[in-house]
Parts: sequence; C-alpha cells; structure tokens
Amino acid sequence: MNTAILSGTALEKALAVKLEELLQGVDWLKGWQVKHVGGESDAGFDLLATVPLPGGGQATLCVECKGELHPSGFRALADRKFSPTGSHRVVIPVLALRWVSPRVAELCAEHGWSWFDLAGNHRLDIPGLFILTHTGNKSAQVRPRPTANLSTREAGRVIRALLLPEHAGMRWTQREMQNHCQPNVSLGLVNKVVRYLRDEAFIEGAEDGGFRLLDPVKLLFAWRDAYRFERHERRGYFTLLQGKRLRDALAGLGLQTGGFAAYASFSAADLQAPHVRQPKTWLYVRENEVSKFEELAEAKRVDSGENLVALIPDDDGVFYLGDGGSVGDNRMACTNAVQTYVDLYHCGGRGEEAAGALLNQRLKPEWKLRGLNV
Repeated sequence: MNTAILSGTALEKALAVKLEELLQGVDWLKGWQVKHVGGESDAGFDLLATVPLPGGGQATLCVECKGELHPSGFRALADRKFSPTGSHRVVIPVLALRWVSPRVAELCAEHGWSWFDLAGNHRLDIPGLFILTHTGNKSAQVRPRPTANLSTREAGRVIRALLLPEHAGMRWTQREMQNHCQPNVSLGLVNKVVRYLRDEAFIEGAEDGGFRLLDPVKLLFAWRDAYRFERHERRGYFTLLQGKRLRDALAGLGLQTGGFAAYASFSAADLQAPHVRQPKTWLYVRENEVSKFEELAEAKRVDSGENLVALIPDDDGVFYLGDGGSVGDNRMACTNAVQTYVDLYHCGGRGEEAAGALLNQRLKPEWKLRGLNV
C-alpha cells in the first residue's frame, strides 16, 4: 500500500491500523478497542479508542486524522474539547497524520495532545496508565520541503530583528523587515522566510496584514539548532594589553571600524548576563579590519596560549546590535543578546551553561516585560 498518497477514509483506516499496532505493542495492555467513527456527523473526530484503567472506568482517545497539518493550523485545533458519548473517565485528544513534524509534535506536547503518524512515530500519554513515545522512524510519505532554511544568512537577519527584545510585540510589514535586514536581503527572500515562520507558528498574522512574533523561545531554539557557528573563522591572538588598556584599545577599534567590531560570545555575555568566568576576550571583527585590530590591540597570532579570540564573521549580520548593543562611550559595543546566545551555545567550553543563563536572566524577562508568552 502506498501510504504516501492515502487520503480520506483510506487514510483514516490506515491510521486506525497503526494505532492498533501501537497498542498491541504493550504486552500487558488488555481490553482496548479502536473504532472508526469518521462517518458519524456529530462525533467531531475520526477514530475512537478506549483503554481500561487500573482503577476502573476507561480512557478514551479521540483521534483527529489529517493528511498533513502545518504548525500554524494546529492552533485551530488546540483548544477543541471532545465529548464522546458514554462514560469516560479520561478523554485524550490525539492528532494522527501521515507524518508529524518535530514542530507539530512540540505544539501537541504544549497543548496536552497525544499524536502518532503512519511511520510509527508517536507520543501517547494516558495519565495514570502509560506514556508511549518513539521517534526516528523514516517518514511514510515524502516530507514536504521547507520553504526556508533557517541556517542561511538571510534567514538569520530576519530572525535577529524579530527576536531582539526591544522589538518584542512590534507589528511588522515585510517592507519594514527588509529595511532591518539590509544589505543583500531582497523583499522576495524576506517573504519566503516570513511565510515559513508563519507556517511553523513562530509568528502570527496581524489584522491589518502585517505580522508579529508569537513564540520567541521556540524560534530562538530553532535558529540555534540550525545556526552554523563553524562558518565564522576563529583566530587565536596574544596581547600584553590588559584591563583598561585593552578596553580602551578595543573601544578605539569600534570607532575606527564604524561598528564592524564588537565583543562576542563570553565577553558579550559578561556585559549582558555575567555567569561564567573565563580569561579570554572574544570579539567579532570584519575581515578587512583585522590589521587595524592587530595594530590597536597589539595582538599577535598564536597557535596556543591565546588570550584574545577574534571571530571573522561569515555574515555582517552579527553586527546588528539594536538598542542593547551599546555599553557606553568608552567601551566597544557587544553583539545583541540573541546573537550572543547562539554563539555561546556553539562555542564550546561552558558556553551552553552561559547561554542558558543569558536566556533566563536577560532574554526571557525582557520578552515577558514586553507582553510575549515565554
């Protein structure tokens, strides 16, 4: 049977068979039933599964079957209440698809839904009885190709602008977003990224046709996982300058490069949410400004014993500072907190720990303060 093209009643029956297989896999579970009710006009769901509970009564799984569902479409289902006829101690909403994407699975968990797909990936949670979970099976259909790749420079520029705390709650048009993503992001690419973020329920449409950020933490995590830190060239340096002398030299670098140098990673975090102590100074510096950095910081390249780490960025988007990038007239700017977070997460050492502290101490409180749900 070609499960990739099943639809309608055929798909519902195939999903019913898959649910039976999952329940049969629990050796000690007896007395369960799966019934196809798609033709019953007042049911409000497609499959009904009943499972006896140890203390008496039964749990009921009300299964909504669909061929595919974008994350943005799940929100229309999320608050649906199922009331099957009869006596049911526990009622559990379940989503069944040909393939459940990680983002849809994430939304199901957030809203108390169980789920499964034709490949056998599933999370079935019956309170007081069991939690069955398994992922990693190859899709039973050709997965839809994403309309955007979050690892690209263009997507990164859109995401930085969206996630910047001072922009939280802002209503955007695509033209306004393009202005924040200059240079080299066309309106067509902005449109492509925005459509993808809307489909994935990271942003939502505004009544006047614009859009606004909806789920900052999950968007940050999605970008973090797609982010390619290795694209930035890392160079180790040693300098005898310390303390105020080094700060002053780097402040001069920031001025002379026109903003194309900034504290990065651990050094940026020291200014935004101090948590992890480490002896090195980290910064981004544009490649054509490296000689200026070496001169002002009196820095020599070394293979070991570095106390300066210069990151040569793959994309000038890392210098998008927002209102939070400036830390005073006598100090070089630092990357915005969103950029700092993803860099910390990927730079090794205690970076993940420092990234978590930055998220909890700086980003989440600022998003919450501006009315976003975190």
